[in-house]
Amino acid sequence: MQLCGVCSEHVPKYRCPACRIRYCSVSCFKRHKDDDSCQPIKESDPDSSSAAPVSSTEQPWMVEDLLDEDSHTDKVPLQKLQQLGASEALKALLRNPHLRQLMVSVDSAGNKAKAMKDAMQEPLFVEFADQCLKIIEPTETENDDDDDEY
Repeated sequence: MQLCGVCSEHVPKYRCPACRIRYCSVSCFKRHKDDDSCQPIKESDPDSSSAAPVSSTEQPWMVEDLLDEDSHTDKVPLQKLQQLGASEALKALLRNPHLRQLMVSVDSAGNKAKAMKDAMQEPLFVEFADQCLKIIEPTETENDDDDDEY
């Protein structure tokens, strides 16, 4: 378990957007900013052996930066998130204003479980979820189909 990079007392819940140090509270963030120790991380690392290059317009965030300790069991690898972002099928679905409104209502709902259950009654939302799952967790036949294209 990590401790706050500023006070070293509590579990960090946040990460500085510039230097990505972990901190636990607003007061620790202010202390961090006030002591001039915040040094922004360079976006391109020549020693990086990442399979997918990061462009200079992308933020240097990793999946771990966006999740707290309890969320790591359901994390999606960064490569899969990039595949979701590049999917033309998902982009086409997201052009539908009804789907976008459904997603906003789920995201802003107080009871997310109920909102998801309700959204899953909408065929368009189910199609979107299925398309996401095809990318994140492809079945054996989908993997075989991908292999046949080569």
